[in-house]
Amino acid sequence: MKTSQNIASQQSSVFSGESLLLLALKMRTFIALFLILAFFTFMVPGFLAASSVVIMVKHIAINAFLALGITFVIITAGIDLSIGAILGFCGMVAGWLITKGIVLPMFGIAIFPSVWLIVPIVLVIGGLIGAVNGILITRYNVAPFICTLGTMYIVRGASMLLSGGETFTGLSGNEQLGNTGFELIGSAKLLGLPYAIWMMFILAGVIAYIAKRTQFGRHVFAIGDNEHSAELSGVKVRSVKVWVYTISGFCAAIAGIVVSSQLVASHPATGVSFEMNAIAAVVLGGTSLAGGRGTIMGTLIGAFVIGILADGLVMMGVSEFWQMVIKGVVIILAVIIDQKQSRLQHKAAIVQQK
Repeated sequence: MKTSQNIASQQSSVFSGESLLLLALKMRTFIALFLILAFFTFMVPGFLAASSVVIMVKHIAINAFLALGITFVIITAGIDLSIGAILGFCGMVAGWLITKGIVLPMFGIAIFPSVWLIVPIVLVIGGLIGAVNGILITRYNVAPFICTLGTMYIVRGASMLLSGGETFTGLSGNEQLGNTGFELIGSAKLLGLPYAIWMMFILAGVIAYIAKRTQFGRHVFAIGDNEHSAELSGVKVRSVKVWVYTISGFCAAIAGIVVSSQLVASHPATGVSFEMNAIAAVVLGGTSLAGGRGTIMGTLIGAFVIGILADGLVMMGVSEFWQMVIKGVVIILAVIIDQKQSRLQHKAAIVQQK
């Protein structure tokens, strides 16, 4: 017969093993980043050359903008499928303002705003689209998936209507009109690094501060953990949710500006399926789709994993079709691992209560 001491010893070893597994799951993003870097460094000559790294991080920044913005949404157990379309639409608005201006038919003139005015206009538009999502979800109880899916189609259609499906080119502006300098956002450098990279780290720092150091950040996590309890404790759930979708739209607008600036052109189809990469980065970074759990650092590392994986596959000459398959597998694995982590954390919490 097994003594109570033996049983306790066995239980202790089981829980110790599960604790190690839980720690590994929590560190999965860093482990994945290390493994991917090691693999591509071995397979692709010059993969970690300084020039290649800068180019990769520029690509990663676009997905990071979207992923950082949508992290709060997912922490509240929501979803935002419209961010790719918002990215494309905001780029089109910037292109329209630079090339067409604001036409005033009654006066027979067109006003061409400066870049310093175009950027805040576009950011406000992105934030407003996100706010509309939040209002529809909170005021009219539309499911986030359905609401943002509908918004995605509406905004994508608006992008097509804005230019008749054509591309706005030559976004460098015209010196006589005083609207030059837009391309500098995507091409200029500070201390040897492109502006986009600095913007990515600054945005990550600001959002991380909001998440960890502000009452709003605590309310976001409280809503994701238990929305009803949060409301009973005085959290203005509707207001917080509207703001998280506003932040998501705002960050998508940043990405739209950077992409259009880098291309010096804006196309209505820009950003198609970008939301999938952003969601994959967030989930891979440890944010639970069920809400209540997530970190900004994890999201940023998740964006690096997705970005390095994508660029590494391109550098290896892997077919675009296989790239889609691999990304899909990564998303599914990320969700499976997230569910496993949730179960282990729940089990550990029950054991601690005993």
